[in-house]
Amino acid sequence: MKRILIAILIAVSVSGYSQTKNFIDQNYIEVTGKAEMEIIPNEIYVSIKLNGKDLKKTGTVEEVEKLMFGKLKSLNIDVTENLVIKDMASNLNSHWIKASDINTTKEYLLLLTDANKVVSVFRELQSVGISDISVDRVEHSEITKYRQDVKIEAIKAAKAKAESLTSAIGQTCGRALYIQEQNIDIYRGRNYGSGLTSNVFMNVKTDNRDLDIEFQKIKLQYTVLVKFELK
Repeated sequence: MKRILIAILIAVSVSGYSQTKNFIDQNYIEVTGKAEMEIIPNEIYVSIKLNGKDLKKTGTVEEVEKLMFGKLKSLNIDVTENLVIKDMASNLNSHWIKASDINTTKEYLLLLTDANKVVSVFRELQSVGISDISVDRVEHSEITKYRQDVKIEAIKAAKAKAESLTSAIGQTCGRALYIQEQNIDIYRGRNYGSGLTSNVFMNVKTDNRDLDIEFQKIKLQYTVLVKFELK
């Protein structure tokens, strides 16, 4: 019985060693490579809310809506392409409520590609009584491409590190045996939900004529673990 038990233990040990050996059956060097990139966003989503209660002095939601369209068109903004209704609601709870008592709210989402145009939109809409305006989020139209670029730079950094370390001991690194991403990028399509008075902008430069603003940059960062053949 003892001999059978010993034989089983030896078999398990050999099997475990064989599996480990088959994973990487040669000498290797293990390194990490890191790369990052900062991108100026080129897609700025602005939330515009029209609330019937807030607009009573200015006009109805429909009237102010027409003024909004006019102001946006005067800024050369294509409202058919860049402006969509995000939400619409009213407090019509019962059929006997008078039409004059119904409060309608509309929320629009406006896509802009220029940071300074955001300031112009804020100013023009506020001039017609629309004050509930905020930056919803910022993104970049080529974020997928930039993600790939950062990953490539990270693995290049790993290769350069491996070559530097192996040359110091008179050896070289060969082909990659194993590659693993250590983390995802920190890009989240930055949400702000606040107006010009917050820290939406990284830099605000002023003179006697206008504002020159710059949004906080989107940061991408990747780290990869690579095992290279050691020669």
